[in-house]
Amino acid sequence: MQRAGAEEAAGSQAAAGGGPGRSGTEVAAAPAGRLLRRELRLLESIFHRGHERFRIGSACPDEISCEFVPGAGARAGASASRGPPPGPVRIHCNITESYPAVPPIWSVESDDPNLAAILERLVEVRKGNTLLLQHLKRIISDLCKLYNLPQHPDVEMLDQPLPAEQSTQEEVSSEEEDEEMPEDTEDLDHYEMKEEEPADGKKTEDEDIGKENLAILEKIKKNQRQDYLNGAVSGSVQATDRLMKELRDIYRSPSFKGGYYAVELVNDSLYDWNVKLLKVDEDSALHNDLQILKEKEGTDFILLNFSFKDNFPFDPPFVRVVSPVLSGGYVLGGGAICMELLTKQGWSSAYSIESVIMQISATLVKGKARVQFGANKNQYSLTRAQQSYKSLVQIHEKNGWYTPPKEDG
Repeated sequence: MQRAGAEEAAGSQAAAGGGPGRSGTEVAAAPAGRLLRRELRLLESIFHRGHERFRIGSACPDEISCEFVPGAGARAGASASRGPPPGPVRIHCNITESYPAVPPIWSVESDDPNLAAILERLVEVRKGNTLLLQHLKRIISDLCKLYNLPQHPDVEMLDQPLPAEQSTQEEVSSEEEDEEMPEDTEDLDHYEMKEEEPADGKKTEDEDIGKENLAILEKIKKNQRQDYLNGAVSGSVQATDRLMKELRDIYRSPSFKGGYYAVELVNDSLYDWNVKLLKVDEDSALHNDLQILKEKEGTDFILLNFSFKDNFPFDPPFVRVVSPVLSGGYVLGGGAICMELLTKQGWSSAYSIESVIMQISATLVKGKARVQFGANKNQYSLTRAQQSYKSLVQIHEKNGWYTPPKEDG
């Protein structure tokens, strides 16, 4: 579905005028990066942070964070006459280097299927060079309908001509001579990007990420673009977007940089992670066992596997211990882990993957996990772990979860 949208956009790019009130020839002539920055300026001028209905929180050339504010009088669908008013709807957008040929990727911080449906319907929007503006127009309009609100008049302002680029007369002349002076124009474009990059923008954030991990992020993006072209897109838009955010946050995390854990993508898949717990409580028996394990086998970490499905973050990842074989620590047969937060009943889409990793590490220590030296390593497998997890869920759905006394932690 997403692939079809991307191909349609690429096919119509040369002919599209970009929306009412714009010259198709003028828009098509502008480099995509400059056009996108003009779209962002228009968005921020209309939907500023104090807007009553829709607010752009942050915007840079590859990521936008915004929120829809229903207000006190809003009610959604059948609940229009009952219940408290809904809170703000927080929406995120990722924009690839191939925009507008590849549409923006949207996600929402909610497990409400009505909100997910609004984003899914964006494939119906006519493709063009100002696809970002038209997507937002559709999103805001559909959210107003969902919450039984009148259409906000500012939405129509998204159809107005884009603001002119902020450049000197010499820069304008340089743009007109694109074909004769390509290198000068490229340098100017880089200069403009530096000027307009927000203080809290993506570029500043990336400076906190090591070169090796930045290379991994870039490789993922490259693979995603290639998958679009090859028609081999895997996963879902919402899951891919969230997992990219989670991985970026991890690379920026003090715990990750401090060597408490490490993350590796299995076969470069964003949906399959190997996580190494490198540090556990030094006062625990598990820590001592890992030191002995290092002397015997040369490894002193606990290897976990995180498997994500298309409906992440609304469903939890499947997590299992791969090695070493452990006893205690709430680790079940096959390597499954007995934790309520890893089930649908205990999971929240607001949980970060780093918080899950750190919670698992603490749970292993709290549950007095010990390394089973000499155990058959083949007893841990994906199939056995899934079977144990299924049984675990059935038992707790019937009997509930046990909450230990406070003195037990």
